[in-house]
Amino acid sequence: MSSNKDMKLGILIAAAGLIILLGKLGVFGFLGRTLWPLVILIPGLFLHVLFFSRRASAMILVPAGILTVYGLLLGFCNTWGWGYMRHLWPVLLLGVAVGLYEYAFYSPGRTGGLTAFSVILGLFSIALLVFSMIGTGVFYLLGIMLVVAGIWLMIGRRKPGSHKKWNGGW
Repeated sequence: MSSNKDMKLGILIAAAGLIILLGKLGVFGFLGRTLWPLVILIPGLFLHVLFFSRRASAMILVPAGILTVYGLLLGFCNTWGWGYMRHLWPVLLLGVAVGLYEYAFYSPGRTGGLTAFSVILGLFSIALLVFSMIGTGVFYLLGIMLVVAGIWLMIGRRKPGSHKKWNGGW
């Protein structure tokens, strides 16, 4: 054998050994458990790229929107815990609404009925999401953010010597 063939064979054998060692160490299992939502997210993003590069029709946006939203939801739950799915299940409806809305918005023969249906479905899913979050601490966070925003509007934005409508005349 020539030295070039020996080099290629050596690289192939070393790569096979490295793959076996990494597999035995659990690297591939960890990556599989951690990154599997990308199997759903990446095709959704790829379908968006196909449409926006003008290689596919607007019909491809329906599965693109659904897969993208589902991939983000599953990635969130895979990272932060599956207990959140108890409250985030309305996002599954939102994925369908996003896909239908994208199709209705970008299709050449825009149909008002499909747009209206997708908006209603999206608002319905957001309302369900809000109702499912009522028992969580999200509303404490929302209340704190509203108090801080109100104080910032009353005090924080006021500049010395400023004659604004809200602070003049009192």
